[in-house]
Amino acid sequence: MTGAQPATRPATTPLTSRQRLLAVGLILAGSLVAFEVTAILTALPTITEELNGDSLYGLSLAAYTLANMAALVVSGELADRKGPAVPFIVSIVVFASGLVVAAAAGAMIWVVIGRMLQGAGTGGFTPIAYTLVKRAFPEDRQPMMFAFLSAAWVLPSLLAPAISGIVTDAFGWGWVFLGLVPAAVAVGVLAVRPMLEFGPSVTEPRASRIPAALAAAAGVGLFVTGLQFADPIAFGVSIVVGIAIAIPSLRRLLPRGVAFAALGLPAVIAARVLATATFLGVDSFIPLAADRVHGASPVVQGFVIIGAALSWTLGQWIRARSPYINPARAVRQGFVLLFVGIGLALPVLWEGWPLWATFVGWSVGGLGMGLLFNPTSVTSMSYATEGREGLVGSQVALADALGFSLMGGIGGAMVAVADRGAWSITSAIATIFAIAAGLSALGTVASRNIRPAR
Repeated sequence: MTGAQPATRPATTPLTSRQRLLAVGLILAGSLVAFEVTAILTALPTITEELNGDSLYGLSLAAYTLANMAALVVSGELADRKGPAVPFIVSIVVFASGLVVAAAAGAMIWVVIGRMLQGAGTGGFTPIAYTLVKRAFPEDRQPMMFAFLSAAWVLPSLLAPAISGIVTDAFGWGWVFLGLVPAAVAVGVLAVRPMLEFGPSVTEPRASRIPAALAAAAGVGLFVTGLQFADPIAFGVSIVVGIAIAIPSLRRLLPRGVAFAALGLPAVIAARVLATATFLGVDSFIPLAADRVHGASPVVQGFVIIGAALSWTLGQWIRARSPYINPARAVRQGFVLLFVGIGLALPVLWEGWPLWATFVGWSVGGLGMGLLFNPTSVTSMSYATEGREGLVGSQVALADALGFSLMGGIGGAMVAVADRGAWSITSAIATIFAIAAGLSALGTVASRNIRPAR
């Protein structure tokens, strides 16, 4: 009698040369975004210090993601209607323009404007990438493609903090922005070529979501800007008006039931909002703590969060190698590790705490983010029927932008209050971390309703 044969992994569909070229283009575009985000995040504490812009630290984060929020809906819709090449080219041009504006800034408000243009440019990349992964690659290859897109962050995460810190120290932070312009042009020239063969996927008339996207960005922008105001009247009016504009617009843009994490796609989108808000609430403010509490150099500030970027990618690869795991369980495990990572990162607010320990501790949070990110991407795109790839891709990216914007605004408000002398910077950052921990706990609840499309 023979023993049972060991289970074998199903053979994967081979890729054509055109699919490989497209994969390289998408990965390079992702690497450009990753380098920009990591490099600027490293330089931002120095920029705000030199321009006396602590009060606008959070707004510079929120402006980026608010513009990203509007642009990703625009690019997702255009990718469905016109094909991906046109919105991709426009995104590259707007992104490069934002780099030039920020590089020439003599006041923090111009950095914020430049970051807004950069966010509008990079807003086109994610929904286009999601659309092309769905349209151009076989289903069994899609989880690995999402992992490759995440892996695009590895090398930039290793090199960008060092390069950004060295350039900032030697030549000034403006050259951090300018140095990315040639790279943006090169990526645009290379990546757009394989996109040209993909035309529109939607031919029938469909109501445009662009007005709702612009209104949502304006409403969220009013809300997060209002949080910065010291005047109670301006504070209240901006928040109330912002909420009144944002909520109806977001209801048009996102699947019904997101607010309650309803079964299926709404729960996936809710989980992504909570996950990105949680991660930003720690990752974007650890460099600020390293600067203000520990007096670390720009290079060290960036290196403290590299571990989380690497472990995020590790988590993505783990999930890509086991695509059949229950997505609800995978997402729940990720939120638990995010919660643990926040606790391990909190001691960075103690002056005597070694920064290498923060590097290690926050890597746990990055691993959690990676473990939940791939399952939410794959599960959400299972709902993208033909002609809806850009729509669903933009909803996922919108969830990310919304989480980043809200947490950037809330965190920035805490820093602005500290800048006015109402409390210490350590108290402000501790409050941000506490909010992030609460959001991760909500994420474990939302994960229970995550289901792929049948």
